[in-house]
Amino acid sequence: MKKMSLIKNLHNLSRKLDQLNPEAGLALLSDLFPGKVVFSSSLGQEDQVITHLIASNKLPIQIFSLDTGRLFPETLDLLDITESHYGIKIKVYYPERESVENLVNEIGINGFYHSVDNRKSCCTVRKVEPLKRALLNNSVWVTGLRAEQSPNRSEMQKIEWDETNQIFKYNPILDWSFDSMIAYIKDNKIPYNPLHEKGFISIGCAPCTRAIQPGEDIRAGRWWWEASKKECGLHAR
Repeated sequence: MKKMSLIKNLHNLSRKLDQLNPEAGLALLSDLFPGKVVFSSSLGQEDQVITHLIASNKLPIQIFSLDTGRLFPETLDLLDITESHYGIKIKVYYPERESVENLVNEIGINGFYHSVDNRKSCCTVRKVEPLKRALLNNSVWVTGLRAEQSPNRSEMQKIEWDETNQIFKYNPILDWSFDSMIAYIKDNKIPYNPLHEKGFISIGCAPCTRAIQPGEDIRAGRWWWEASKKECGLHAR
């Protein structure tokens, strides 16, 4: 997309979406980009909210998830429960077998604990590469990001241009608070991961996620052994 055209489209989309709630925003984008809007769900609480909006309104948006091979059993169970609850099919992407084998043989089965570089290499193989395949040939990538989740995410806009993946990135509940999200889940009886009730606020791969303690940052349970931006590379800026 040419730079001037991109800037104009982004400005126009931003102005329209700022006037709409998440449900109406999703509907608008699915009309503007028919068959080219996809939603990446990690099956966290935020993502379950967006799945509910898409499924309950029968919006033509493909939902997909990344199975890294290291997910909690509860997360995989929730995928099955969600499909059954809404009568939908969530497309699942897996990492490339050869890439996983090469990674594990190079750094070890749990080598991601040994350095930030090792951890990022693991995230790249298990998450970033499959995501690129899932986004290929699409126009809009819907996410469940919220500004409260981290300093990096507080700087994001509801609609942005993702240069890495050459796609518009829409964050419909970016300005939702944690409490408003929980209230919405309860009011609409949305299925969610039982690990959330055990202190797991942000849930990723099992070896890389722990429950947080009262007063800790909501991302503290991710990659807790390292000092970093607590991102895996999917939402790099």
